[in-house]
Amino acid sequence: MSDGPIRILLVDDHELIRNGLAGVIDLEDDMSIVGVAANVSEALSKYDSLSPDVVIADLQLQDGTGLDIVRTVRKKSDTAGLIVLTMHSGDDQIFAAMQAGASGFVGKDAPSSEVVKAARHAAVSPRSFVCTGLVGAMMRRQASESTKLTDREHEVLLLLADGLGASAIGDKLYLSESTAKSHIARIYQKLGASNRAQALVTAMRIGLLSSISPTER
Repeated sequence: MSDGPIRILLVDDHELIRNGLAGVIDLEDDMSIVGVAANVSEALSKYDSLSPDVVIADLQLQDGTGLDIVRTVRKKSDTAGLIVLTMHSGDDQIFAAMQAGASGFVGKDAPSSEVVKAARHAAVSPRSFVCTGLVGAMMRRQASESTKLTDREHEVLLLLADGLGASAIGDKLYLSESTAKSHIARIYQKLGASNRAQALVTAMRIGLLSSISPTER
């Protein structure tokens, strides 16, 4: 980073948003907008000619995405600050930005002060990722990973939903009753359930089951 103000390239295909963010950033004594761009190709060209300290790019652009900018610039520089802005800040977008090499991720519904804060972080610590929703996204991913069932466990779950007990499940899948019980126990553990009803309700809630048989056979 240069000794003077943080030099920022702003990329967004909406002129109103570009102007609004530029106005906010220009109010900061330690920041300066050195260029603006409306698409990926223009952004990459201006990055090469201007060498900004930080690039703030919208996720969705007409000729690509902000992640295209992040990946391309990151291959050229470990010291460039790279911030992704988006209207749709879901978990998948957060992890995609982090994996692409972004320095930060900010939803457009966040206060403008969050963009300024992220830009300052990106200028001094470009390879560490900041996002206000990151902890929640990581917790949700971890929970999702912990509830993944094996193919065999999913087969057992479907038979549980049909009302079958361990013995009948074993017969259906050519397993011993004790092996079927072991699969059922692991399913309960992964779903945080203590009985069949809890397991099936949880499986429905997280999308492992589409329906449950109303009667047991």
